[in-house]
Amino acid sequence: MDSLLIYGSYGYTGRLIAHHAVERGGSPAIAGRDGRSVARQSDELGVEGRTFDLESDDIESHIESFDAVLNCAGPFGETAEPMVAACLETETDYLDITGEFPVFERLRQQNGAARDAGITLLPGVGFDVVPTDCLAAFLEERVPEADQLVLGIKGGGGLSRGTARTLVEHLGDGGVVRRNGRLIQVPTAFRTREIDFGNGPEHAVTIPWGDVVTAAQSTGIESVEVYAAAPPWATKVLPIVDSLGWVLERETTKQLLKRIIDARLDGPDERSLAIGSAIVWGEVTDEATGRRARARLHTPNPYALTAKSAVSAAEHILEGRKRIPTGFQTPASAFGSEFALDLPGSERELLESPPDSDRPNRSAVELDD
Repeated sequence: MDSLLIYGSYGYTGRLIAHHAVERGGSPAIAGRDGRSVARQSDELGVEGRTFDLESDDIESHIESFDAVLNCAGPFGETAEPMVAACLETETDYLDITGEFPVFERLRQQNGAARDAGITLLPGVGFDVVPTDCLAAFLEERVPEADQLVLGIKGGGGLSRGTARTLVEHLGDGGVVRRNGRLIQVPTAFRTREIDFGNGPEHAVTIPWGDVVTAAQSTGIESVEVYAAAPPWATKVLPIVDSLGWVLERETTKQLLKRIIDARLDGPDERSLAIGSAIVWGEVTDEATGRRARARLHTPNPYALTAKSAVSAAEHILEGRKRIPTGFQTPASAFGSEFALDLPGSERELLESPPDSDRPNRSAVELDD
């Protein structure tokens, strides 16, 4: 990985990714806008460090010597577009670890420009998108005519500072689902359902995660909803956030919340990284015939998975530039539905599938739901 630049490498998740890349024998360059943090980390890892700002500096001059850039600096609504613009100019492949659906949608619209430049745009190479995208593609392979996809996520292990700051940026924005190929704005937690994540049905609410864009890209399914496990009281409390949107949108409010986050939060400790886990559930349905497939995917701690999946994705891009499609891609469209299972600690359960589905399955367990 000598041709990889990791931008935002000294944030919590960026540190995990940079360390994992070096542990795997790579020598990526690292970068960010804080020169002291870059210098300290480059000395620690024994790699090249570069300092530049995405708002004011000549980005192209800093990335043109690299084959790929892995952007770990959020909020990605602010950092993705200037970095992608520079990658298009320098013909540099772009990866990031965003989960923000507006970012995916904006980069999807750059598909033609990326193909013309001969580069791959691959956002979302961490949690949640890698496991959800691969699970969605796996299920669509079993019901290719499916026109509805529902995903559910249950995770633990804490938040990083960057993730928390991104959540603050989107407080009060409401939710989003995909209906018949269109992204539809909906209220926060506008719909609920019971999802069995492995220990019986649990309450879950809709969330505005990036899969409403990525899963549709990977599977061609035009109606997508994403849920997260939440206590029943959340159904009543979360919509209040929408009603307070005028307060939450004020910059002074956001800055106050971010200062609290910066003072009190870094990310999961080593124990949480080692023992934490997450579960992704998915279901595809062909409404006309009733054919359905369901599965679960068990993963390690989301941040631990992100470090492994981001580095693995970068390795694939650097080692197989002629085999991976150019243009806007998702983890599953770039690497296939089995990519998540190549990551240590990930196991899949096929819960239900049409009897005539004979496609290969690397599931660790097959169960009746």
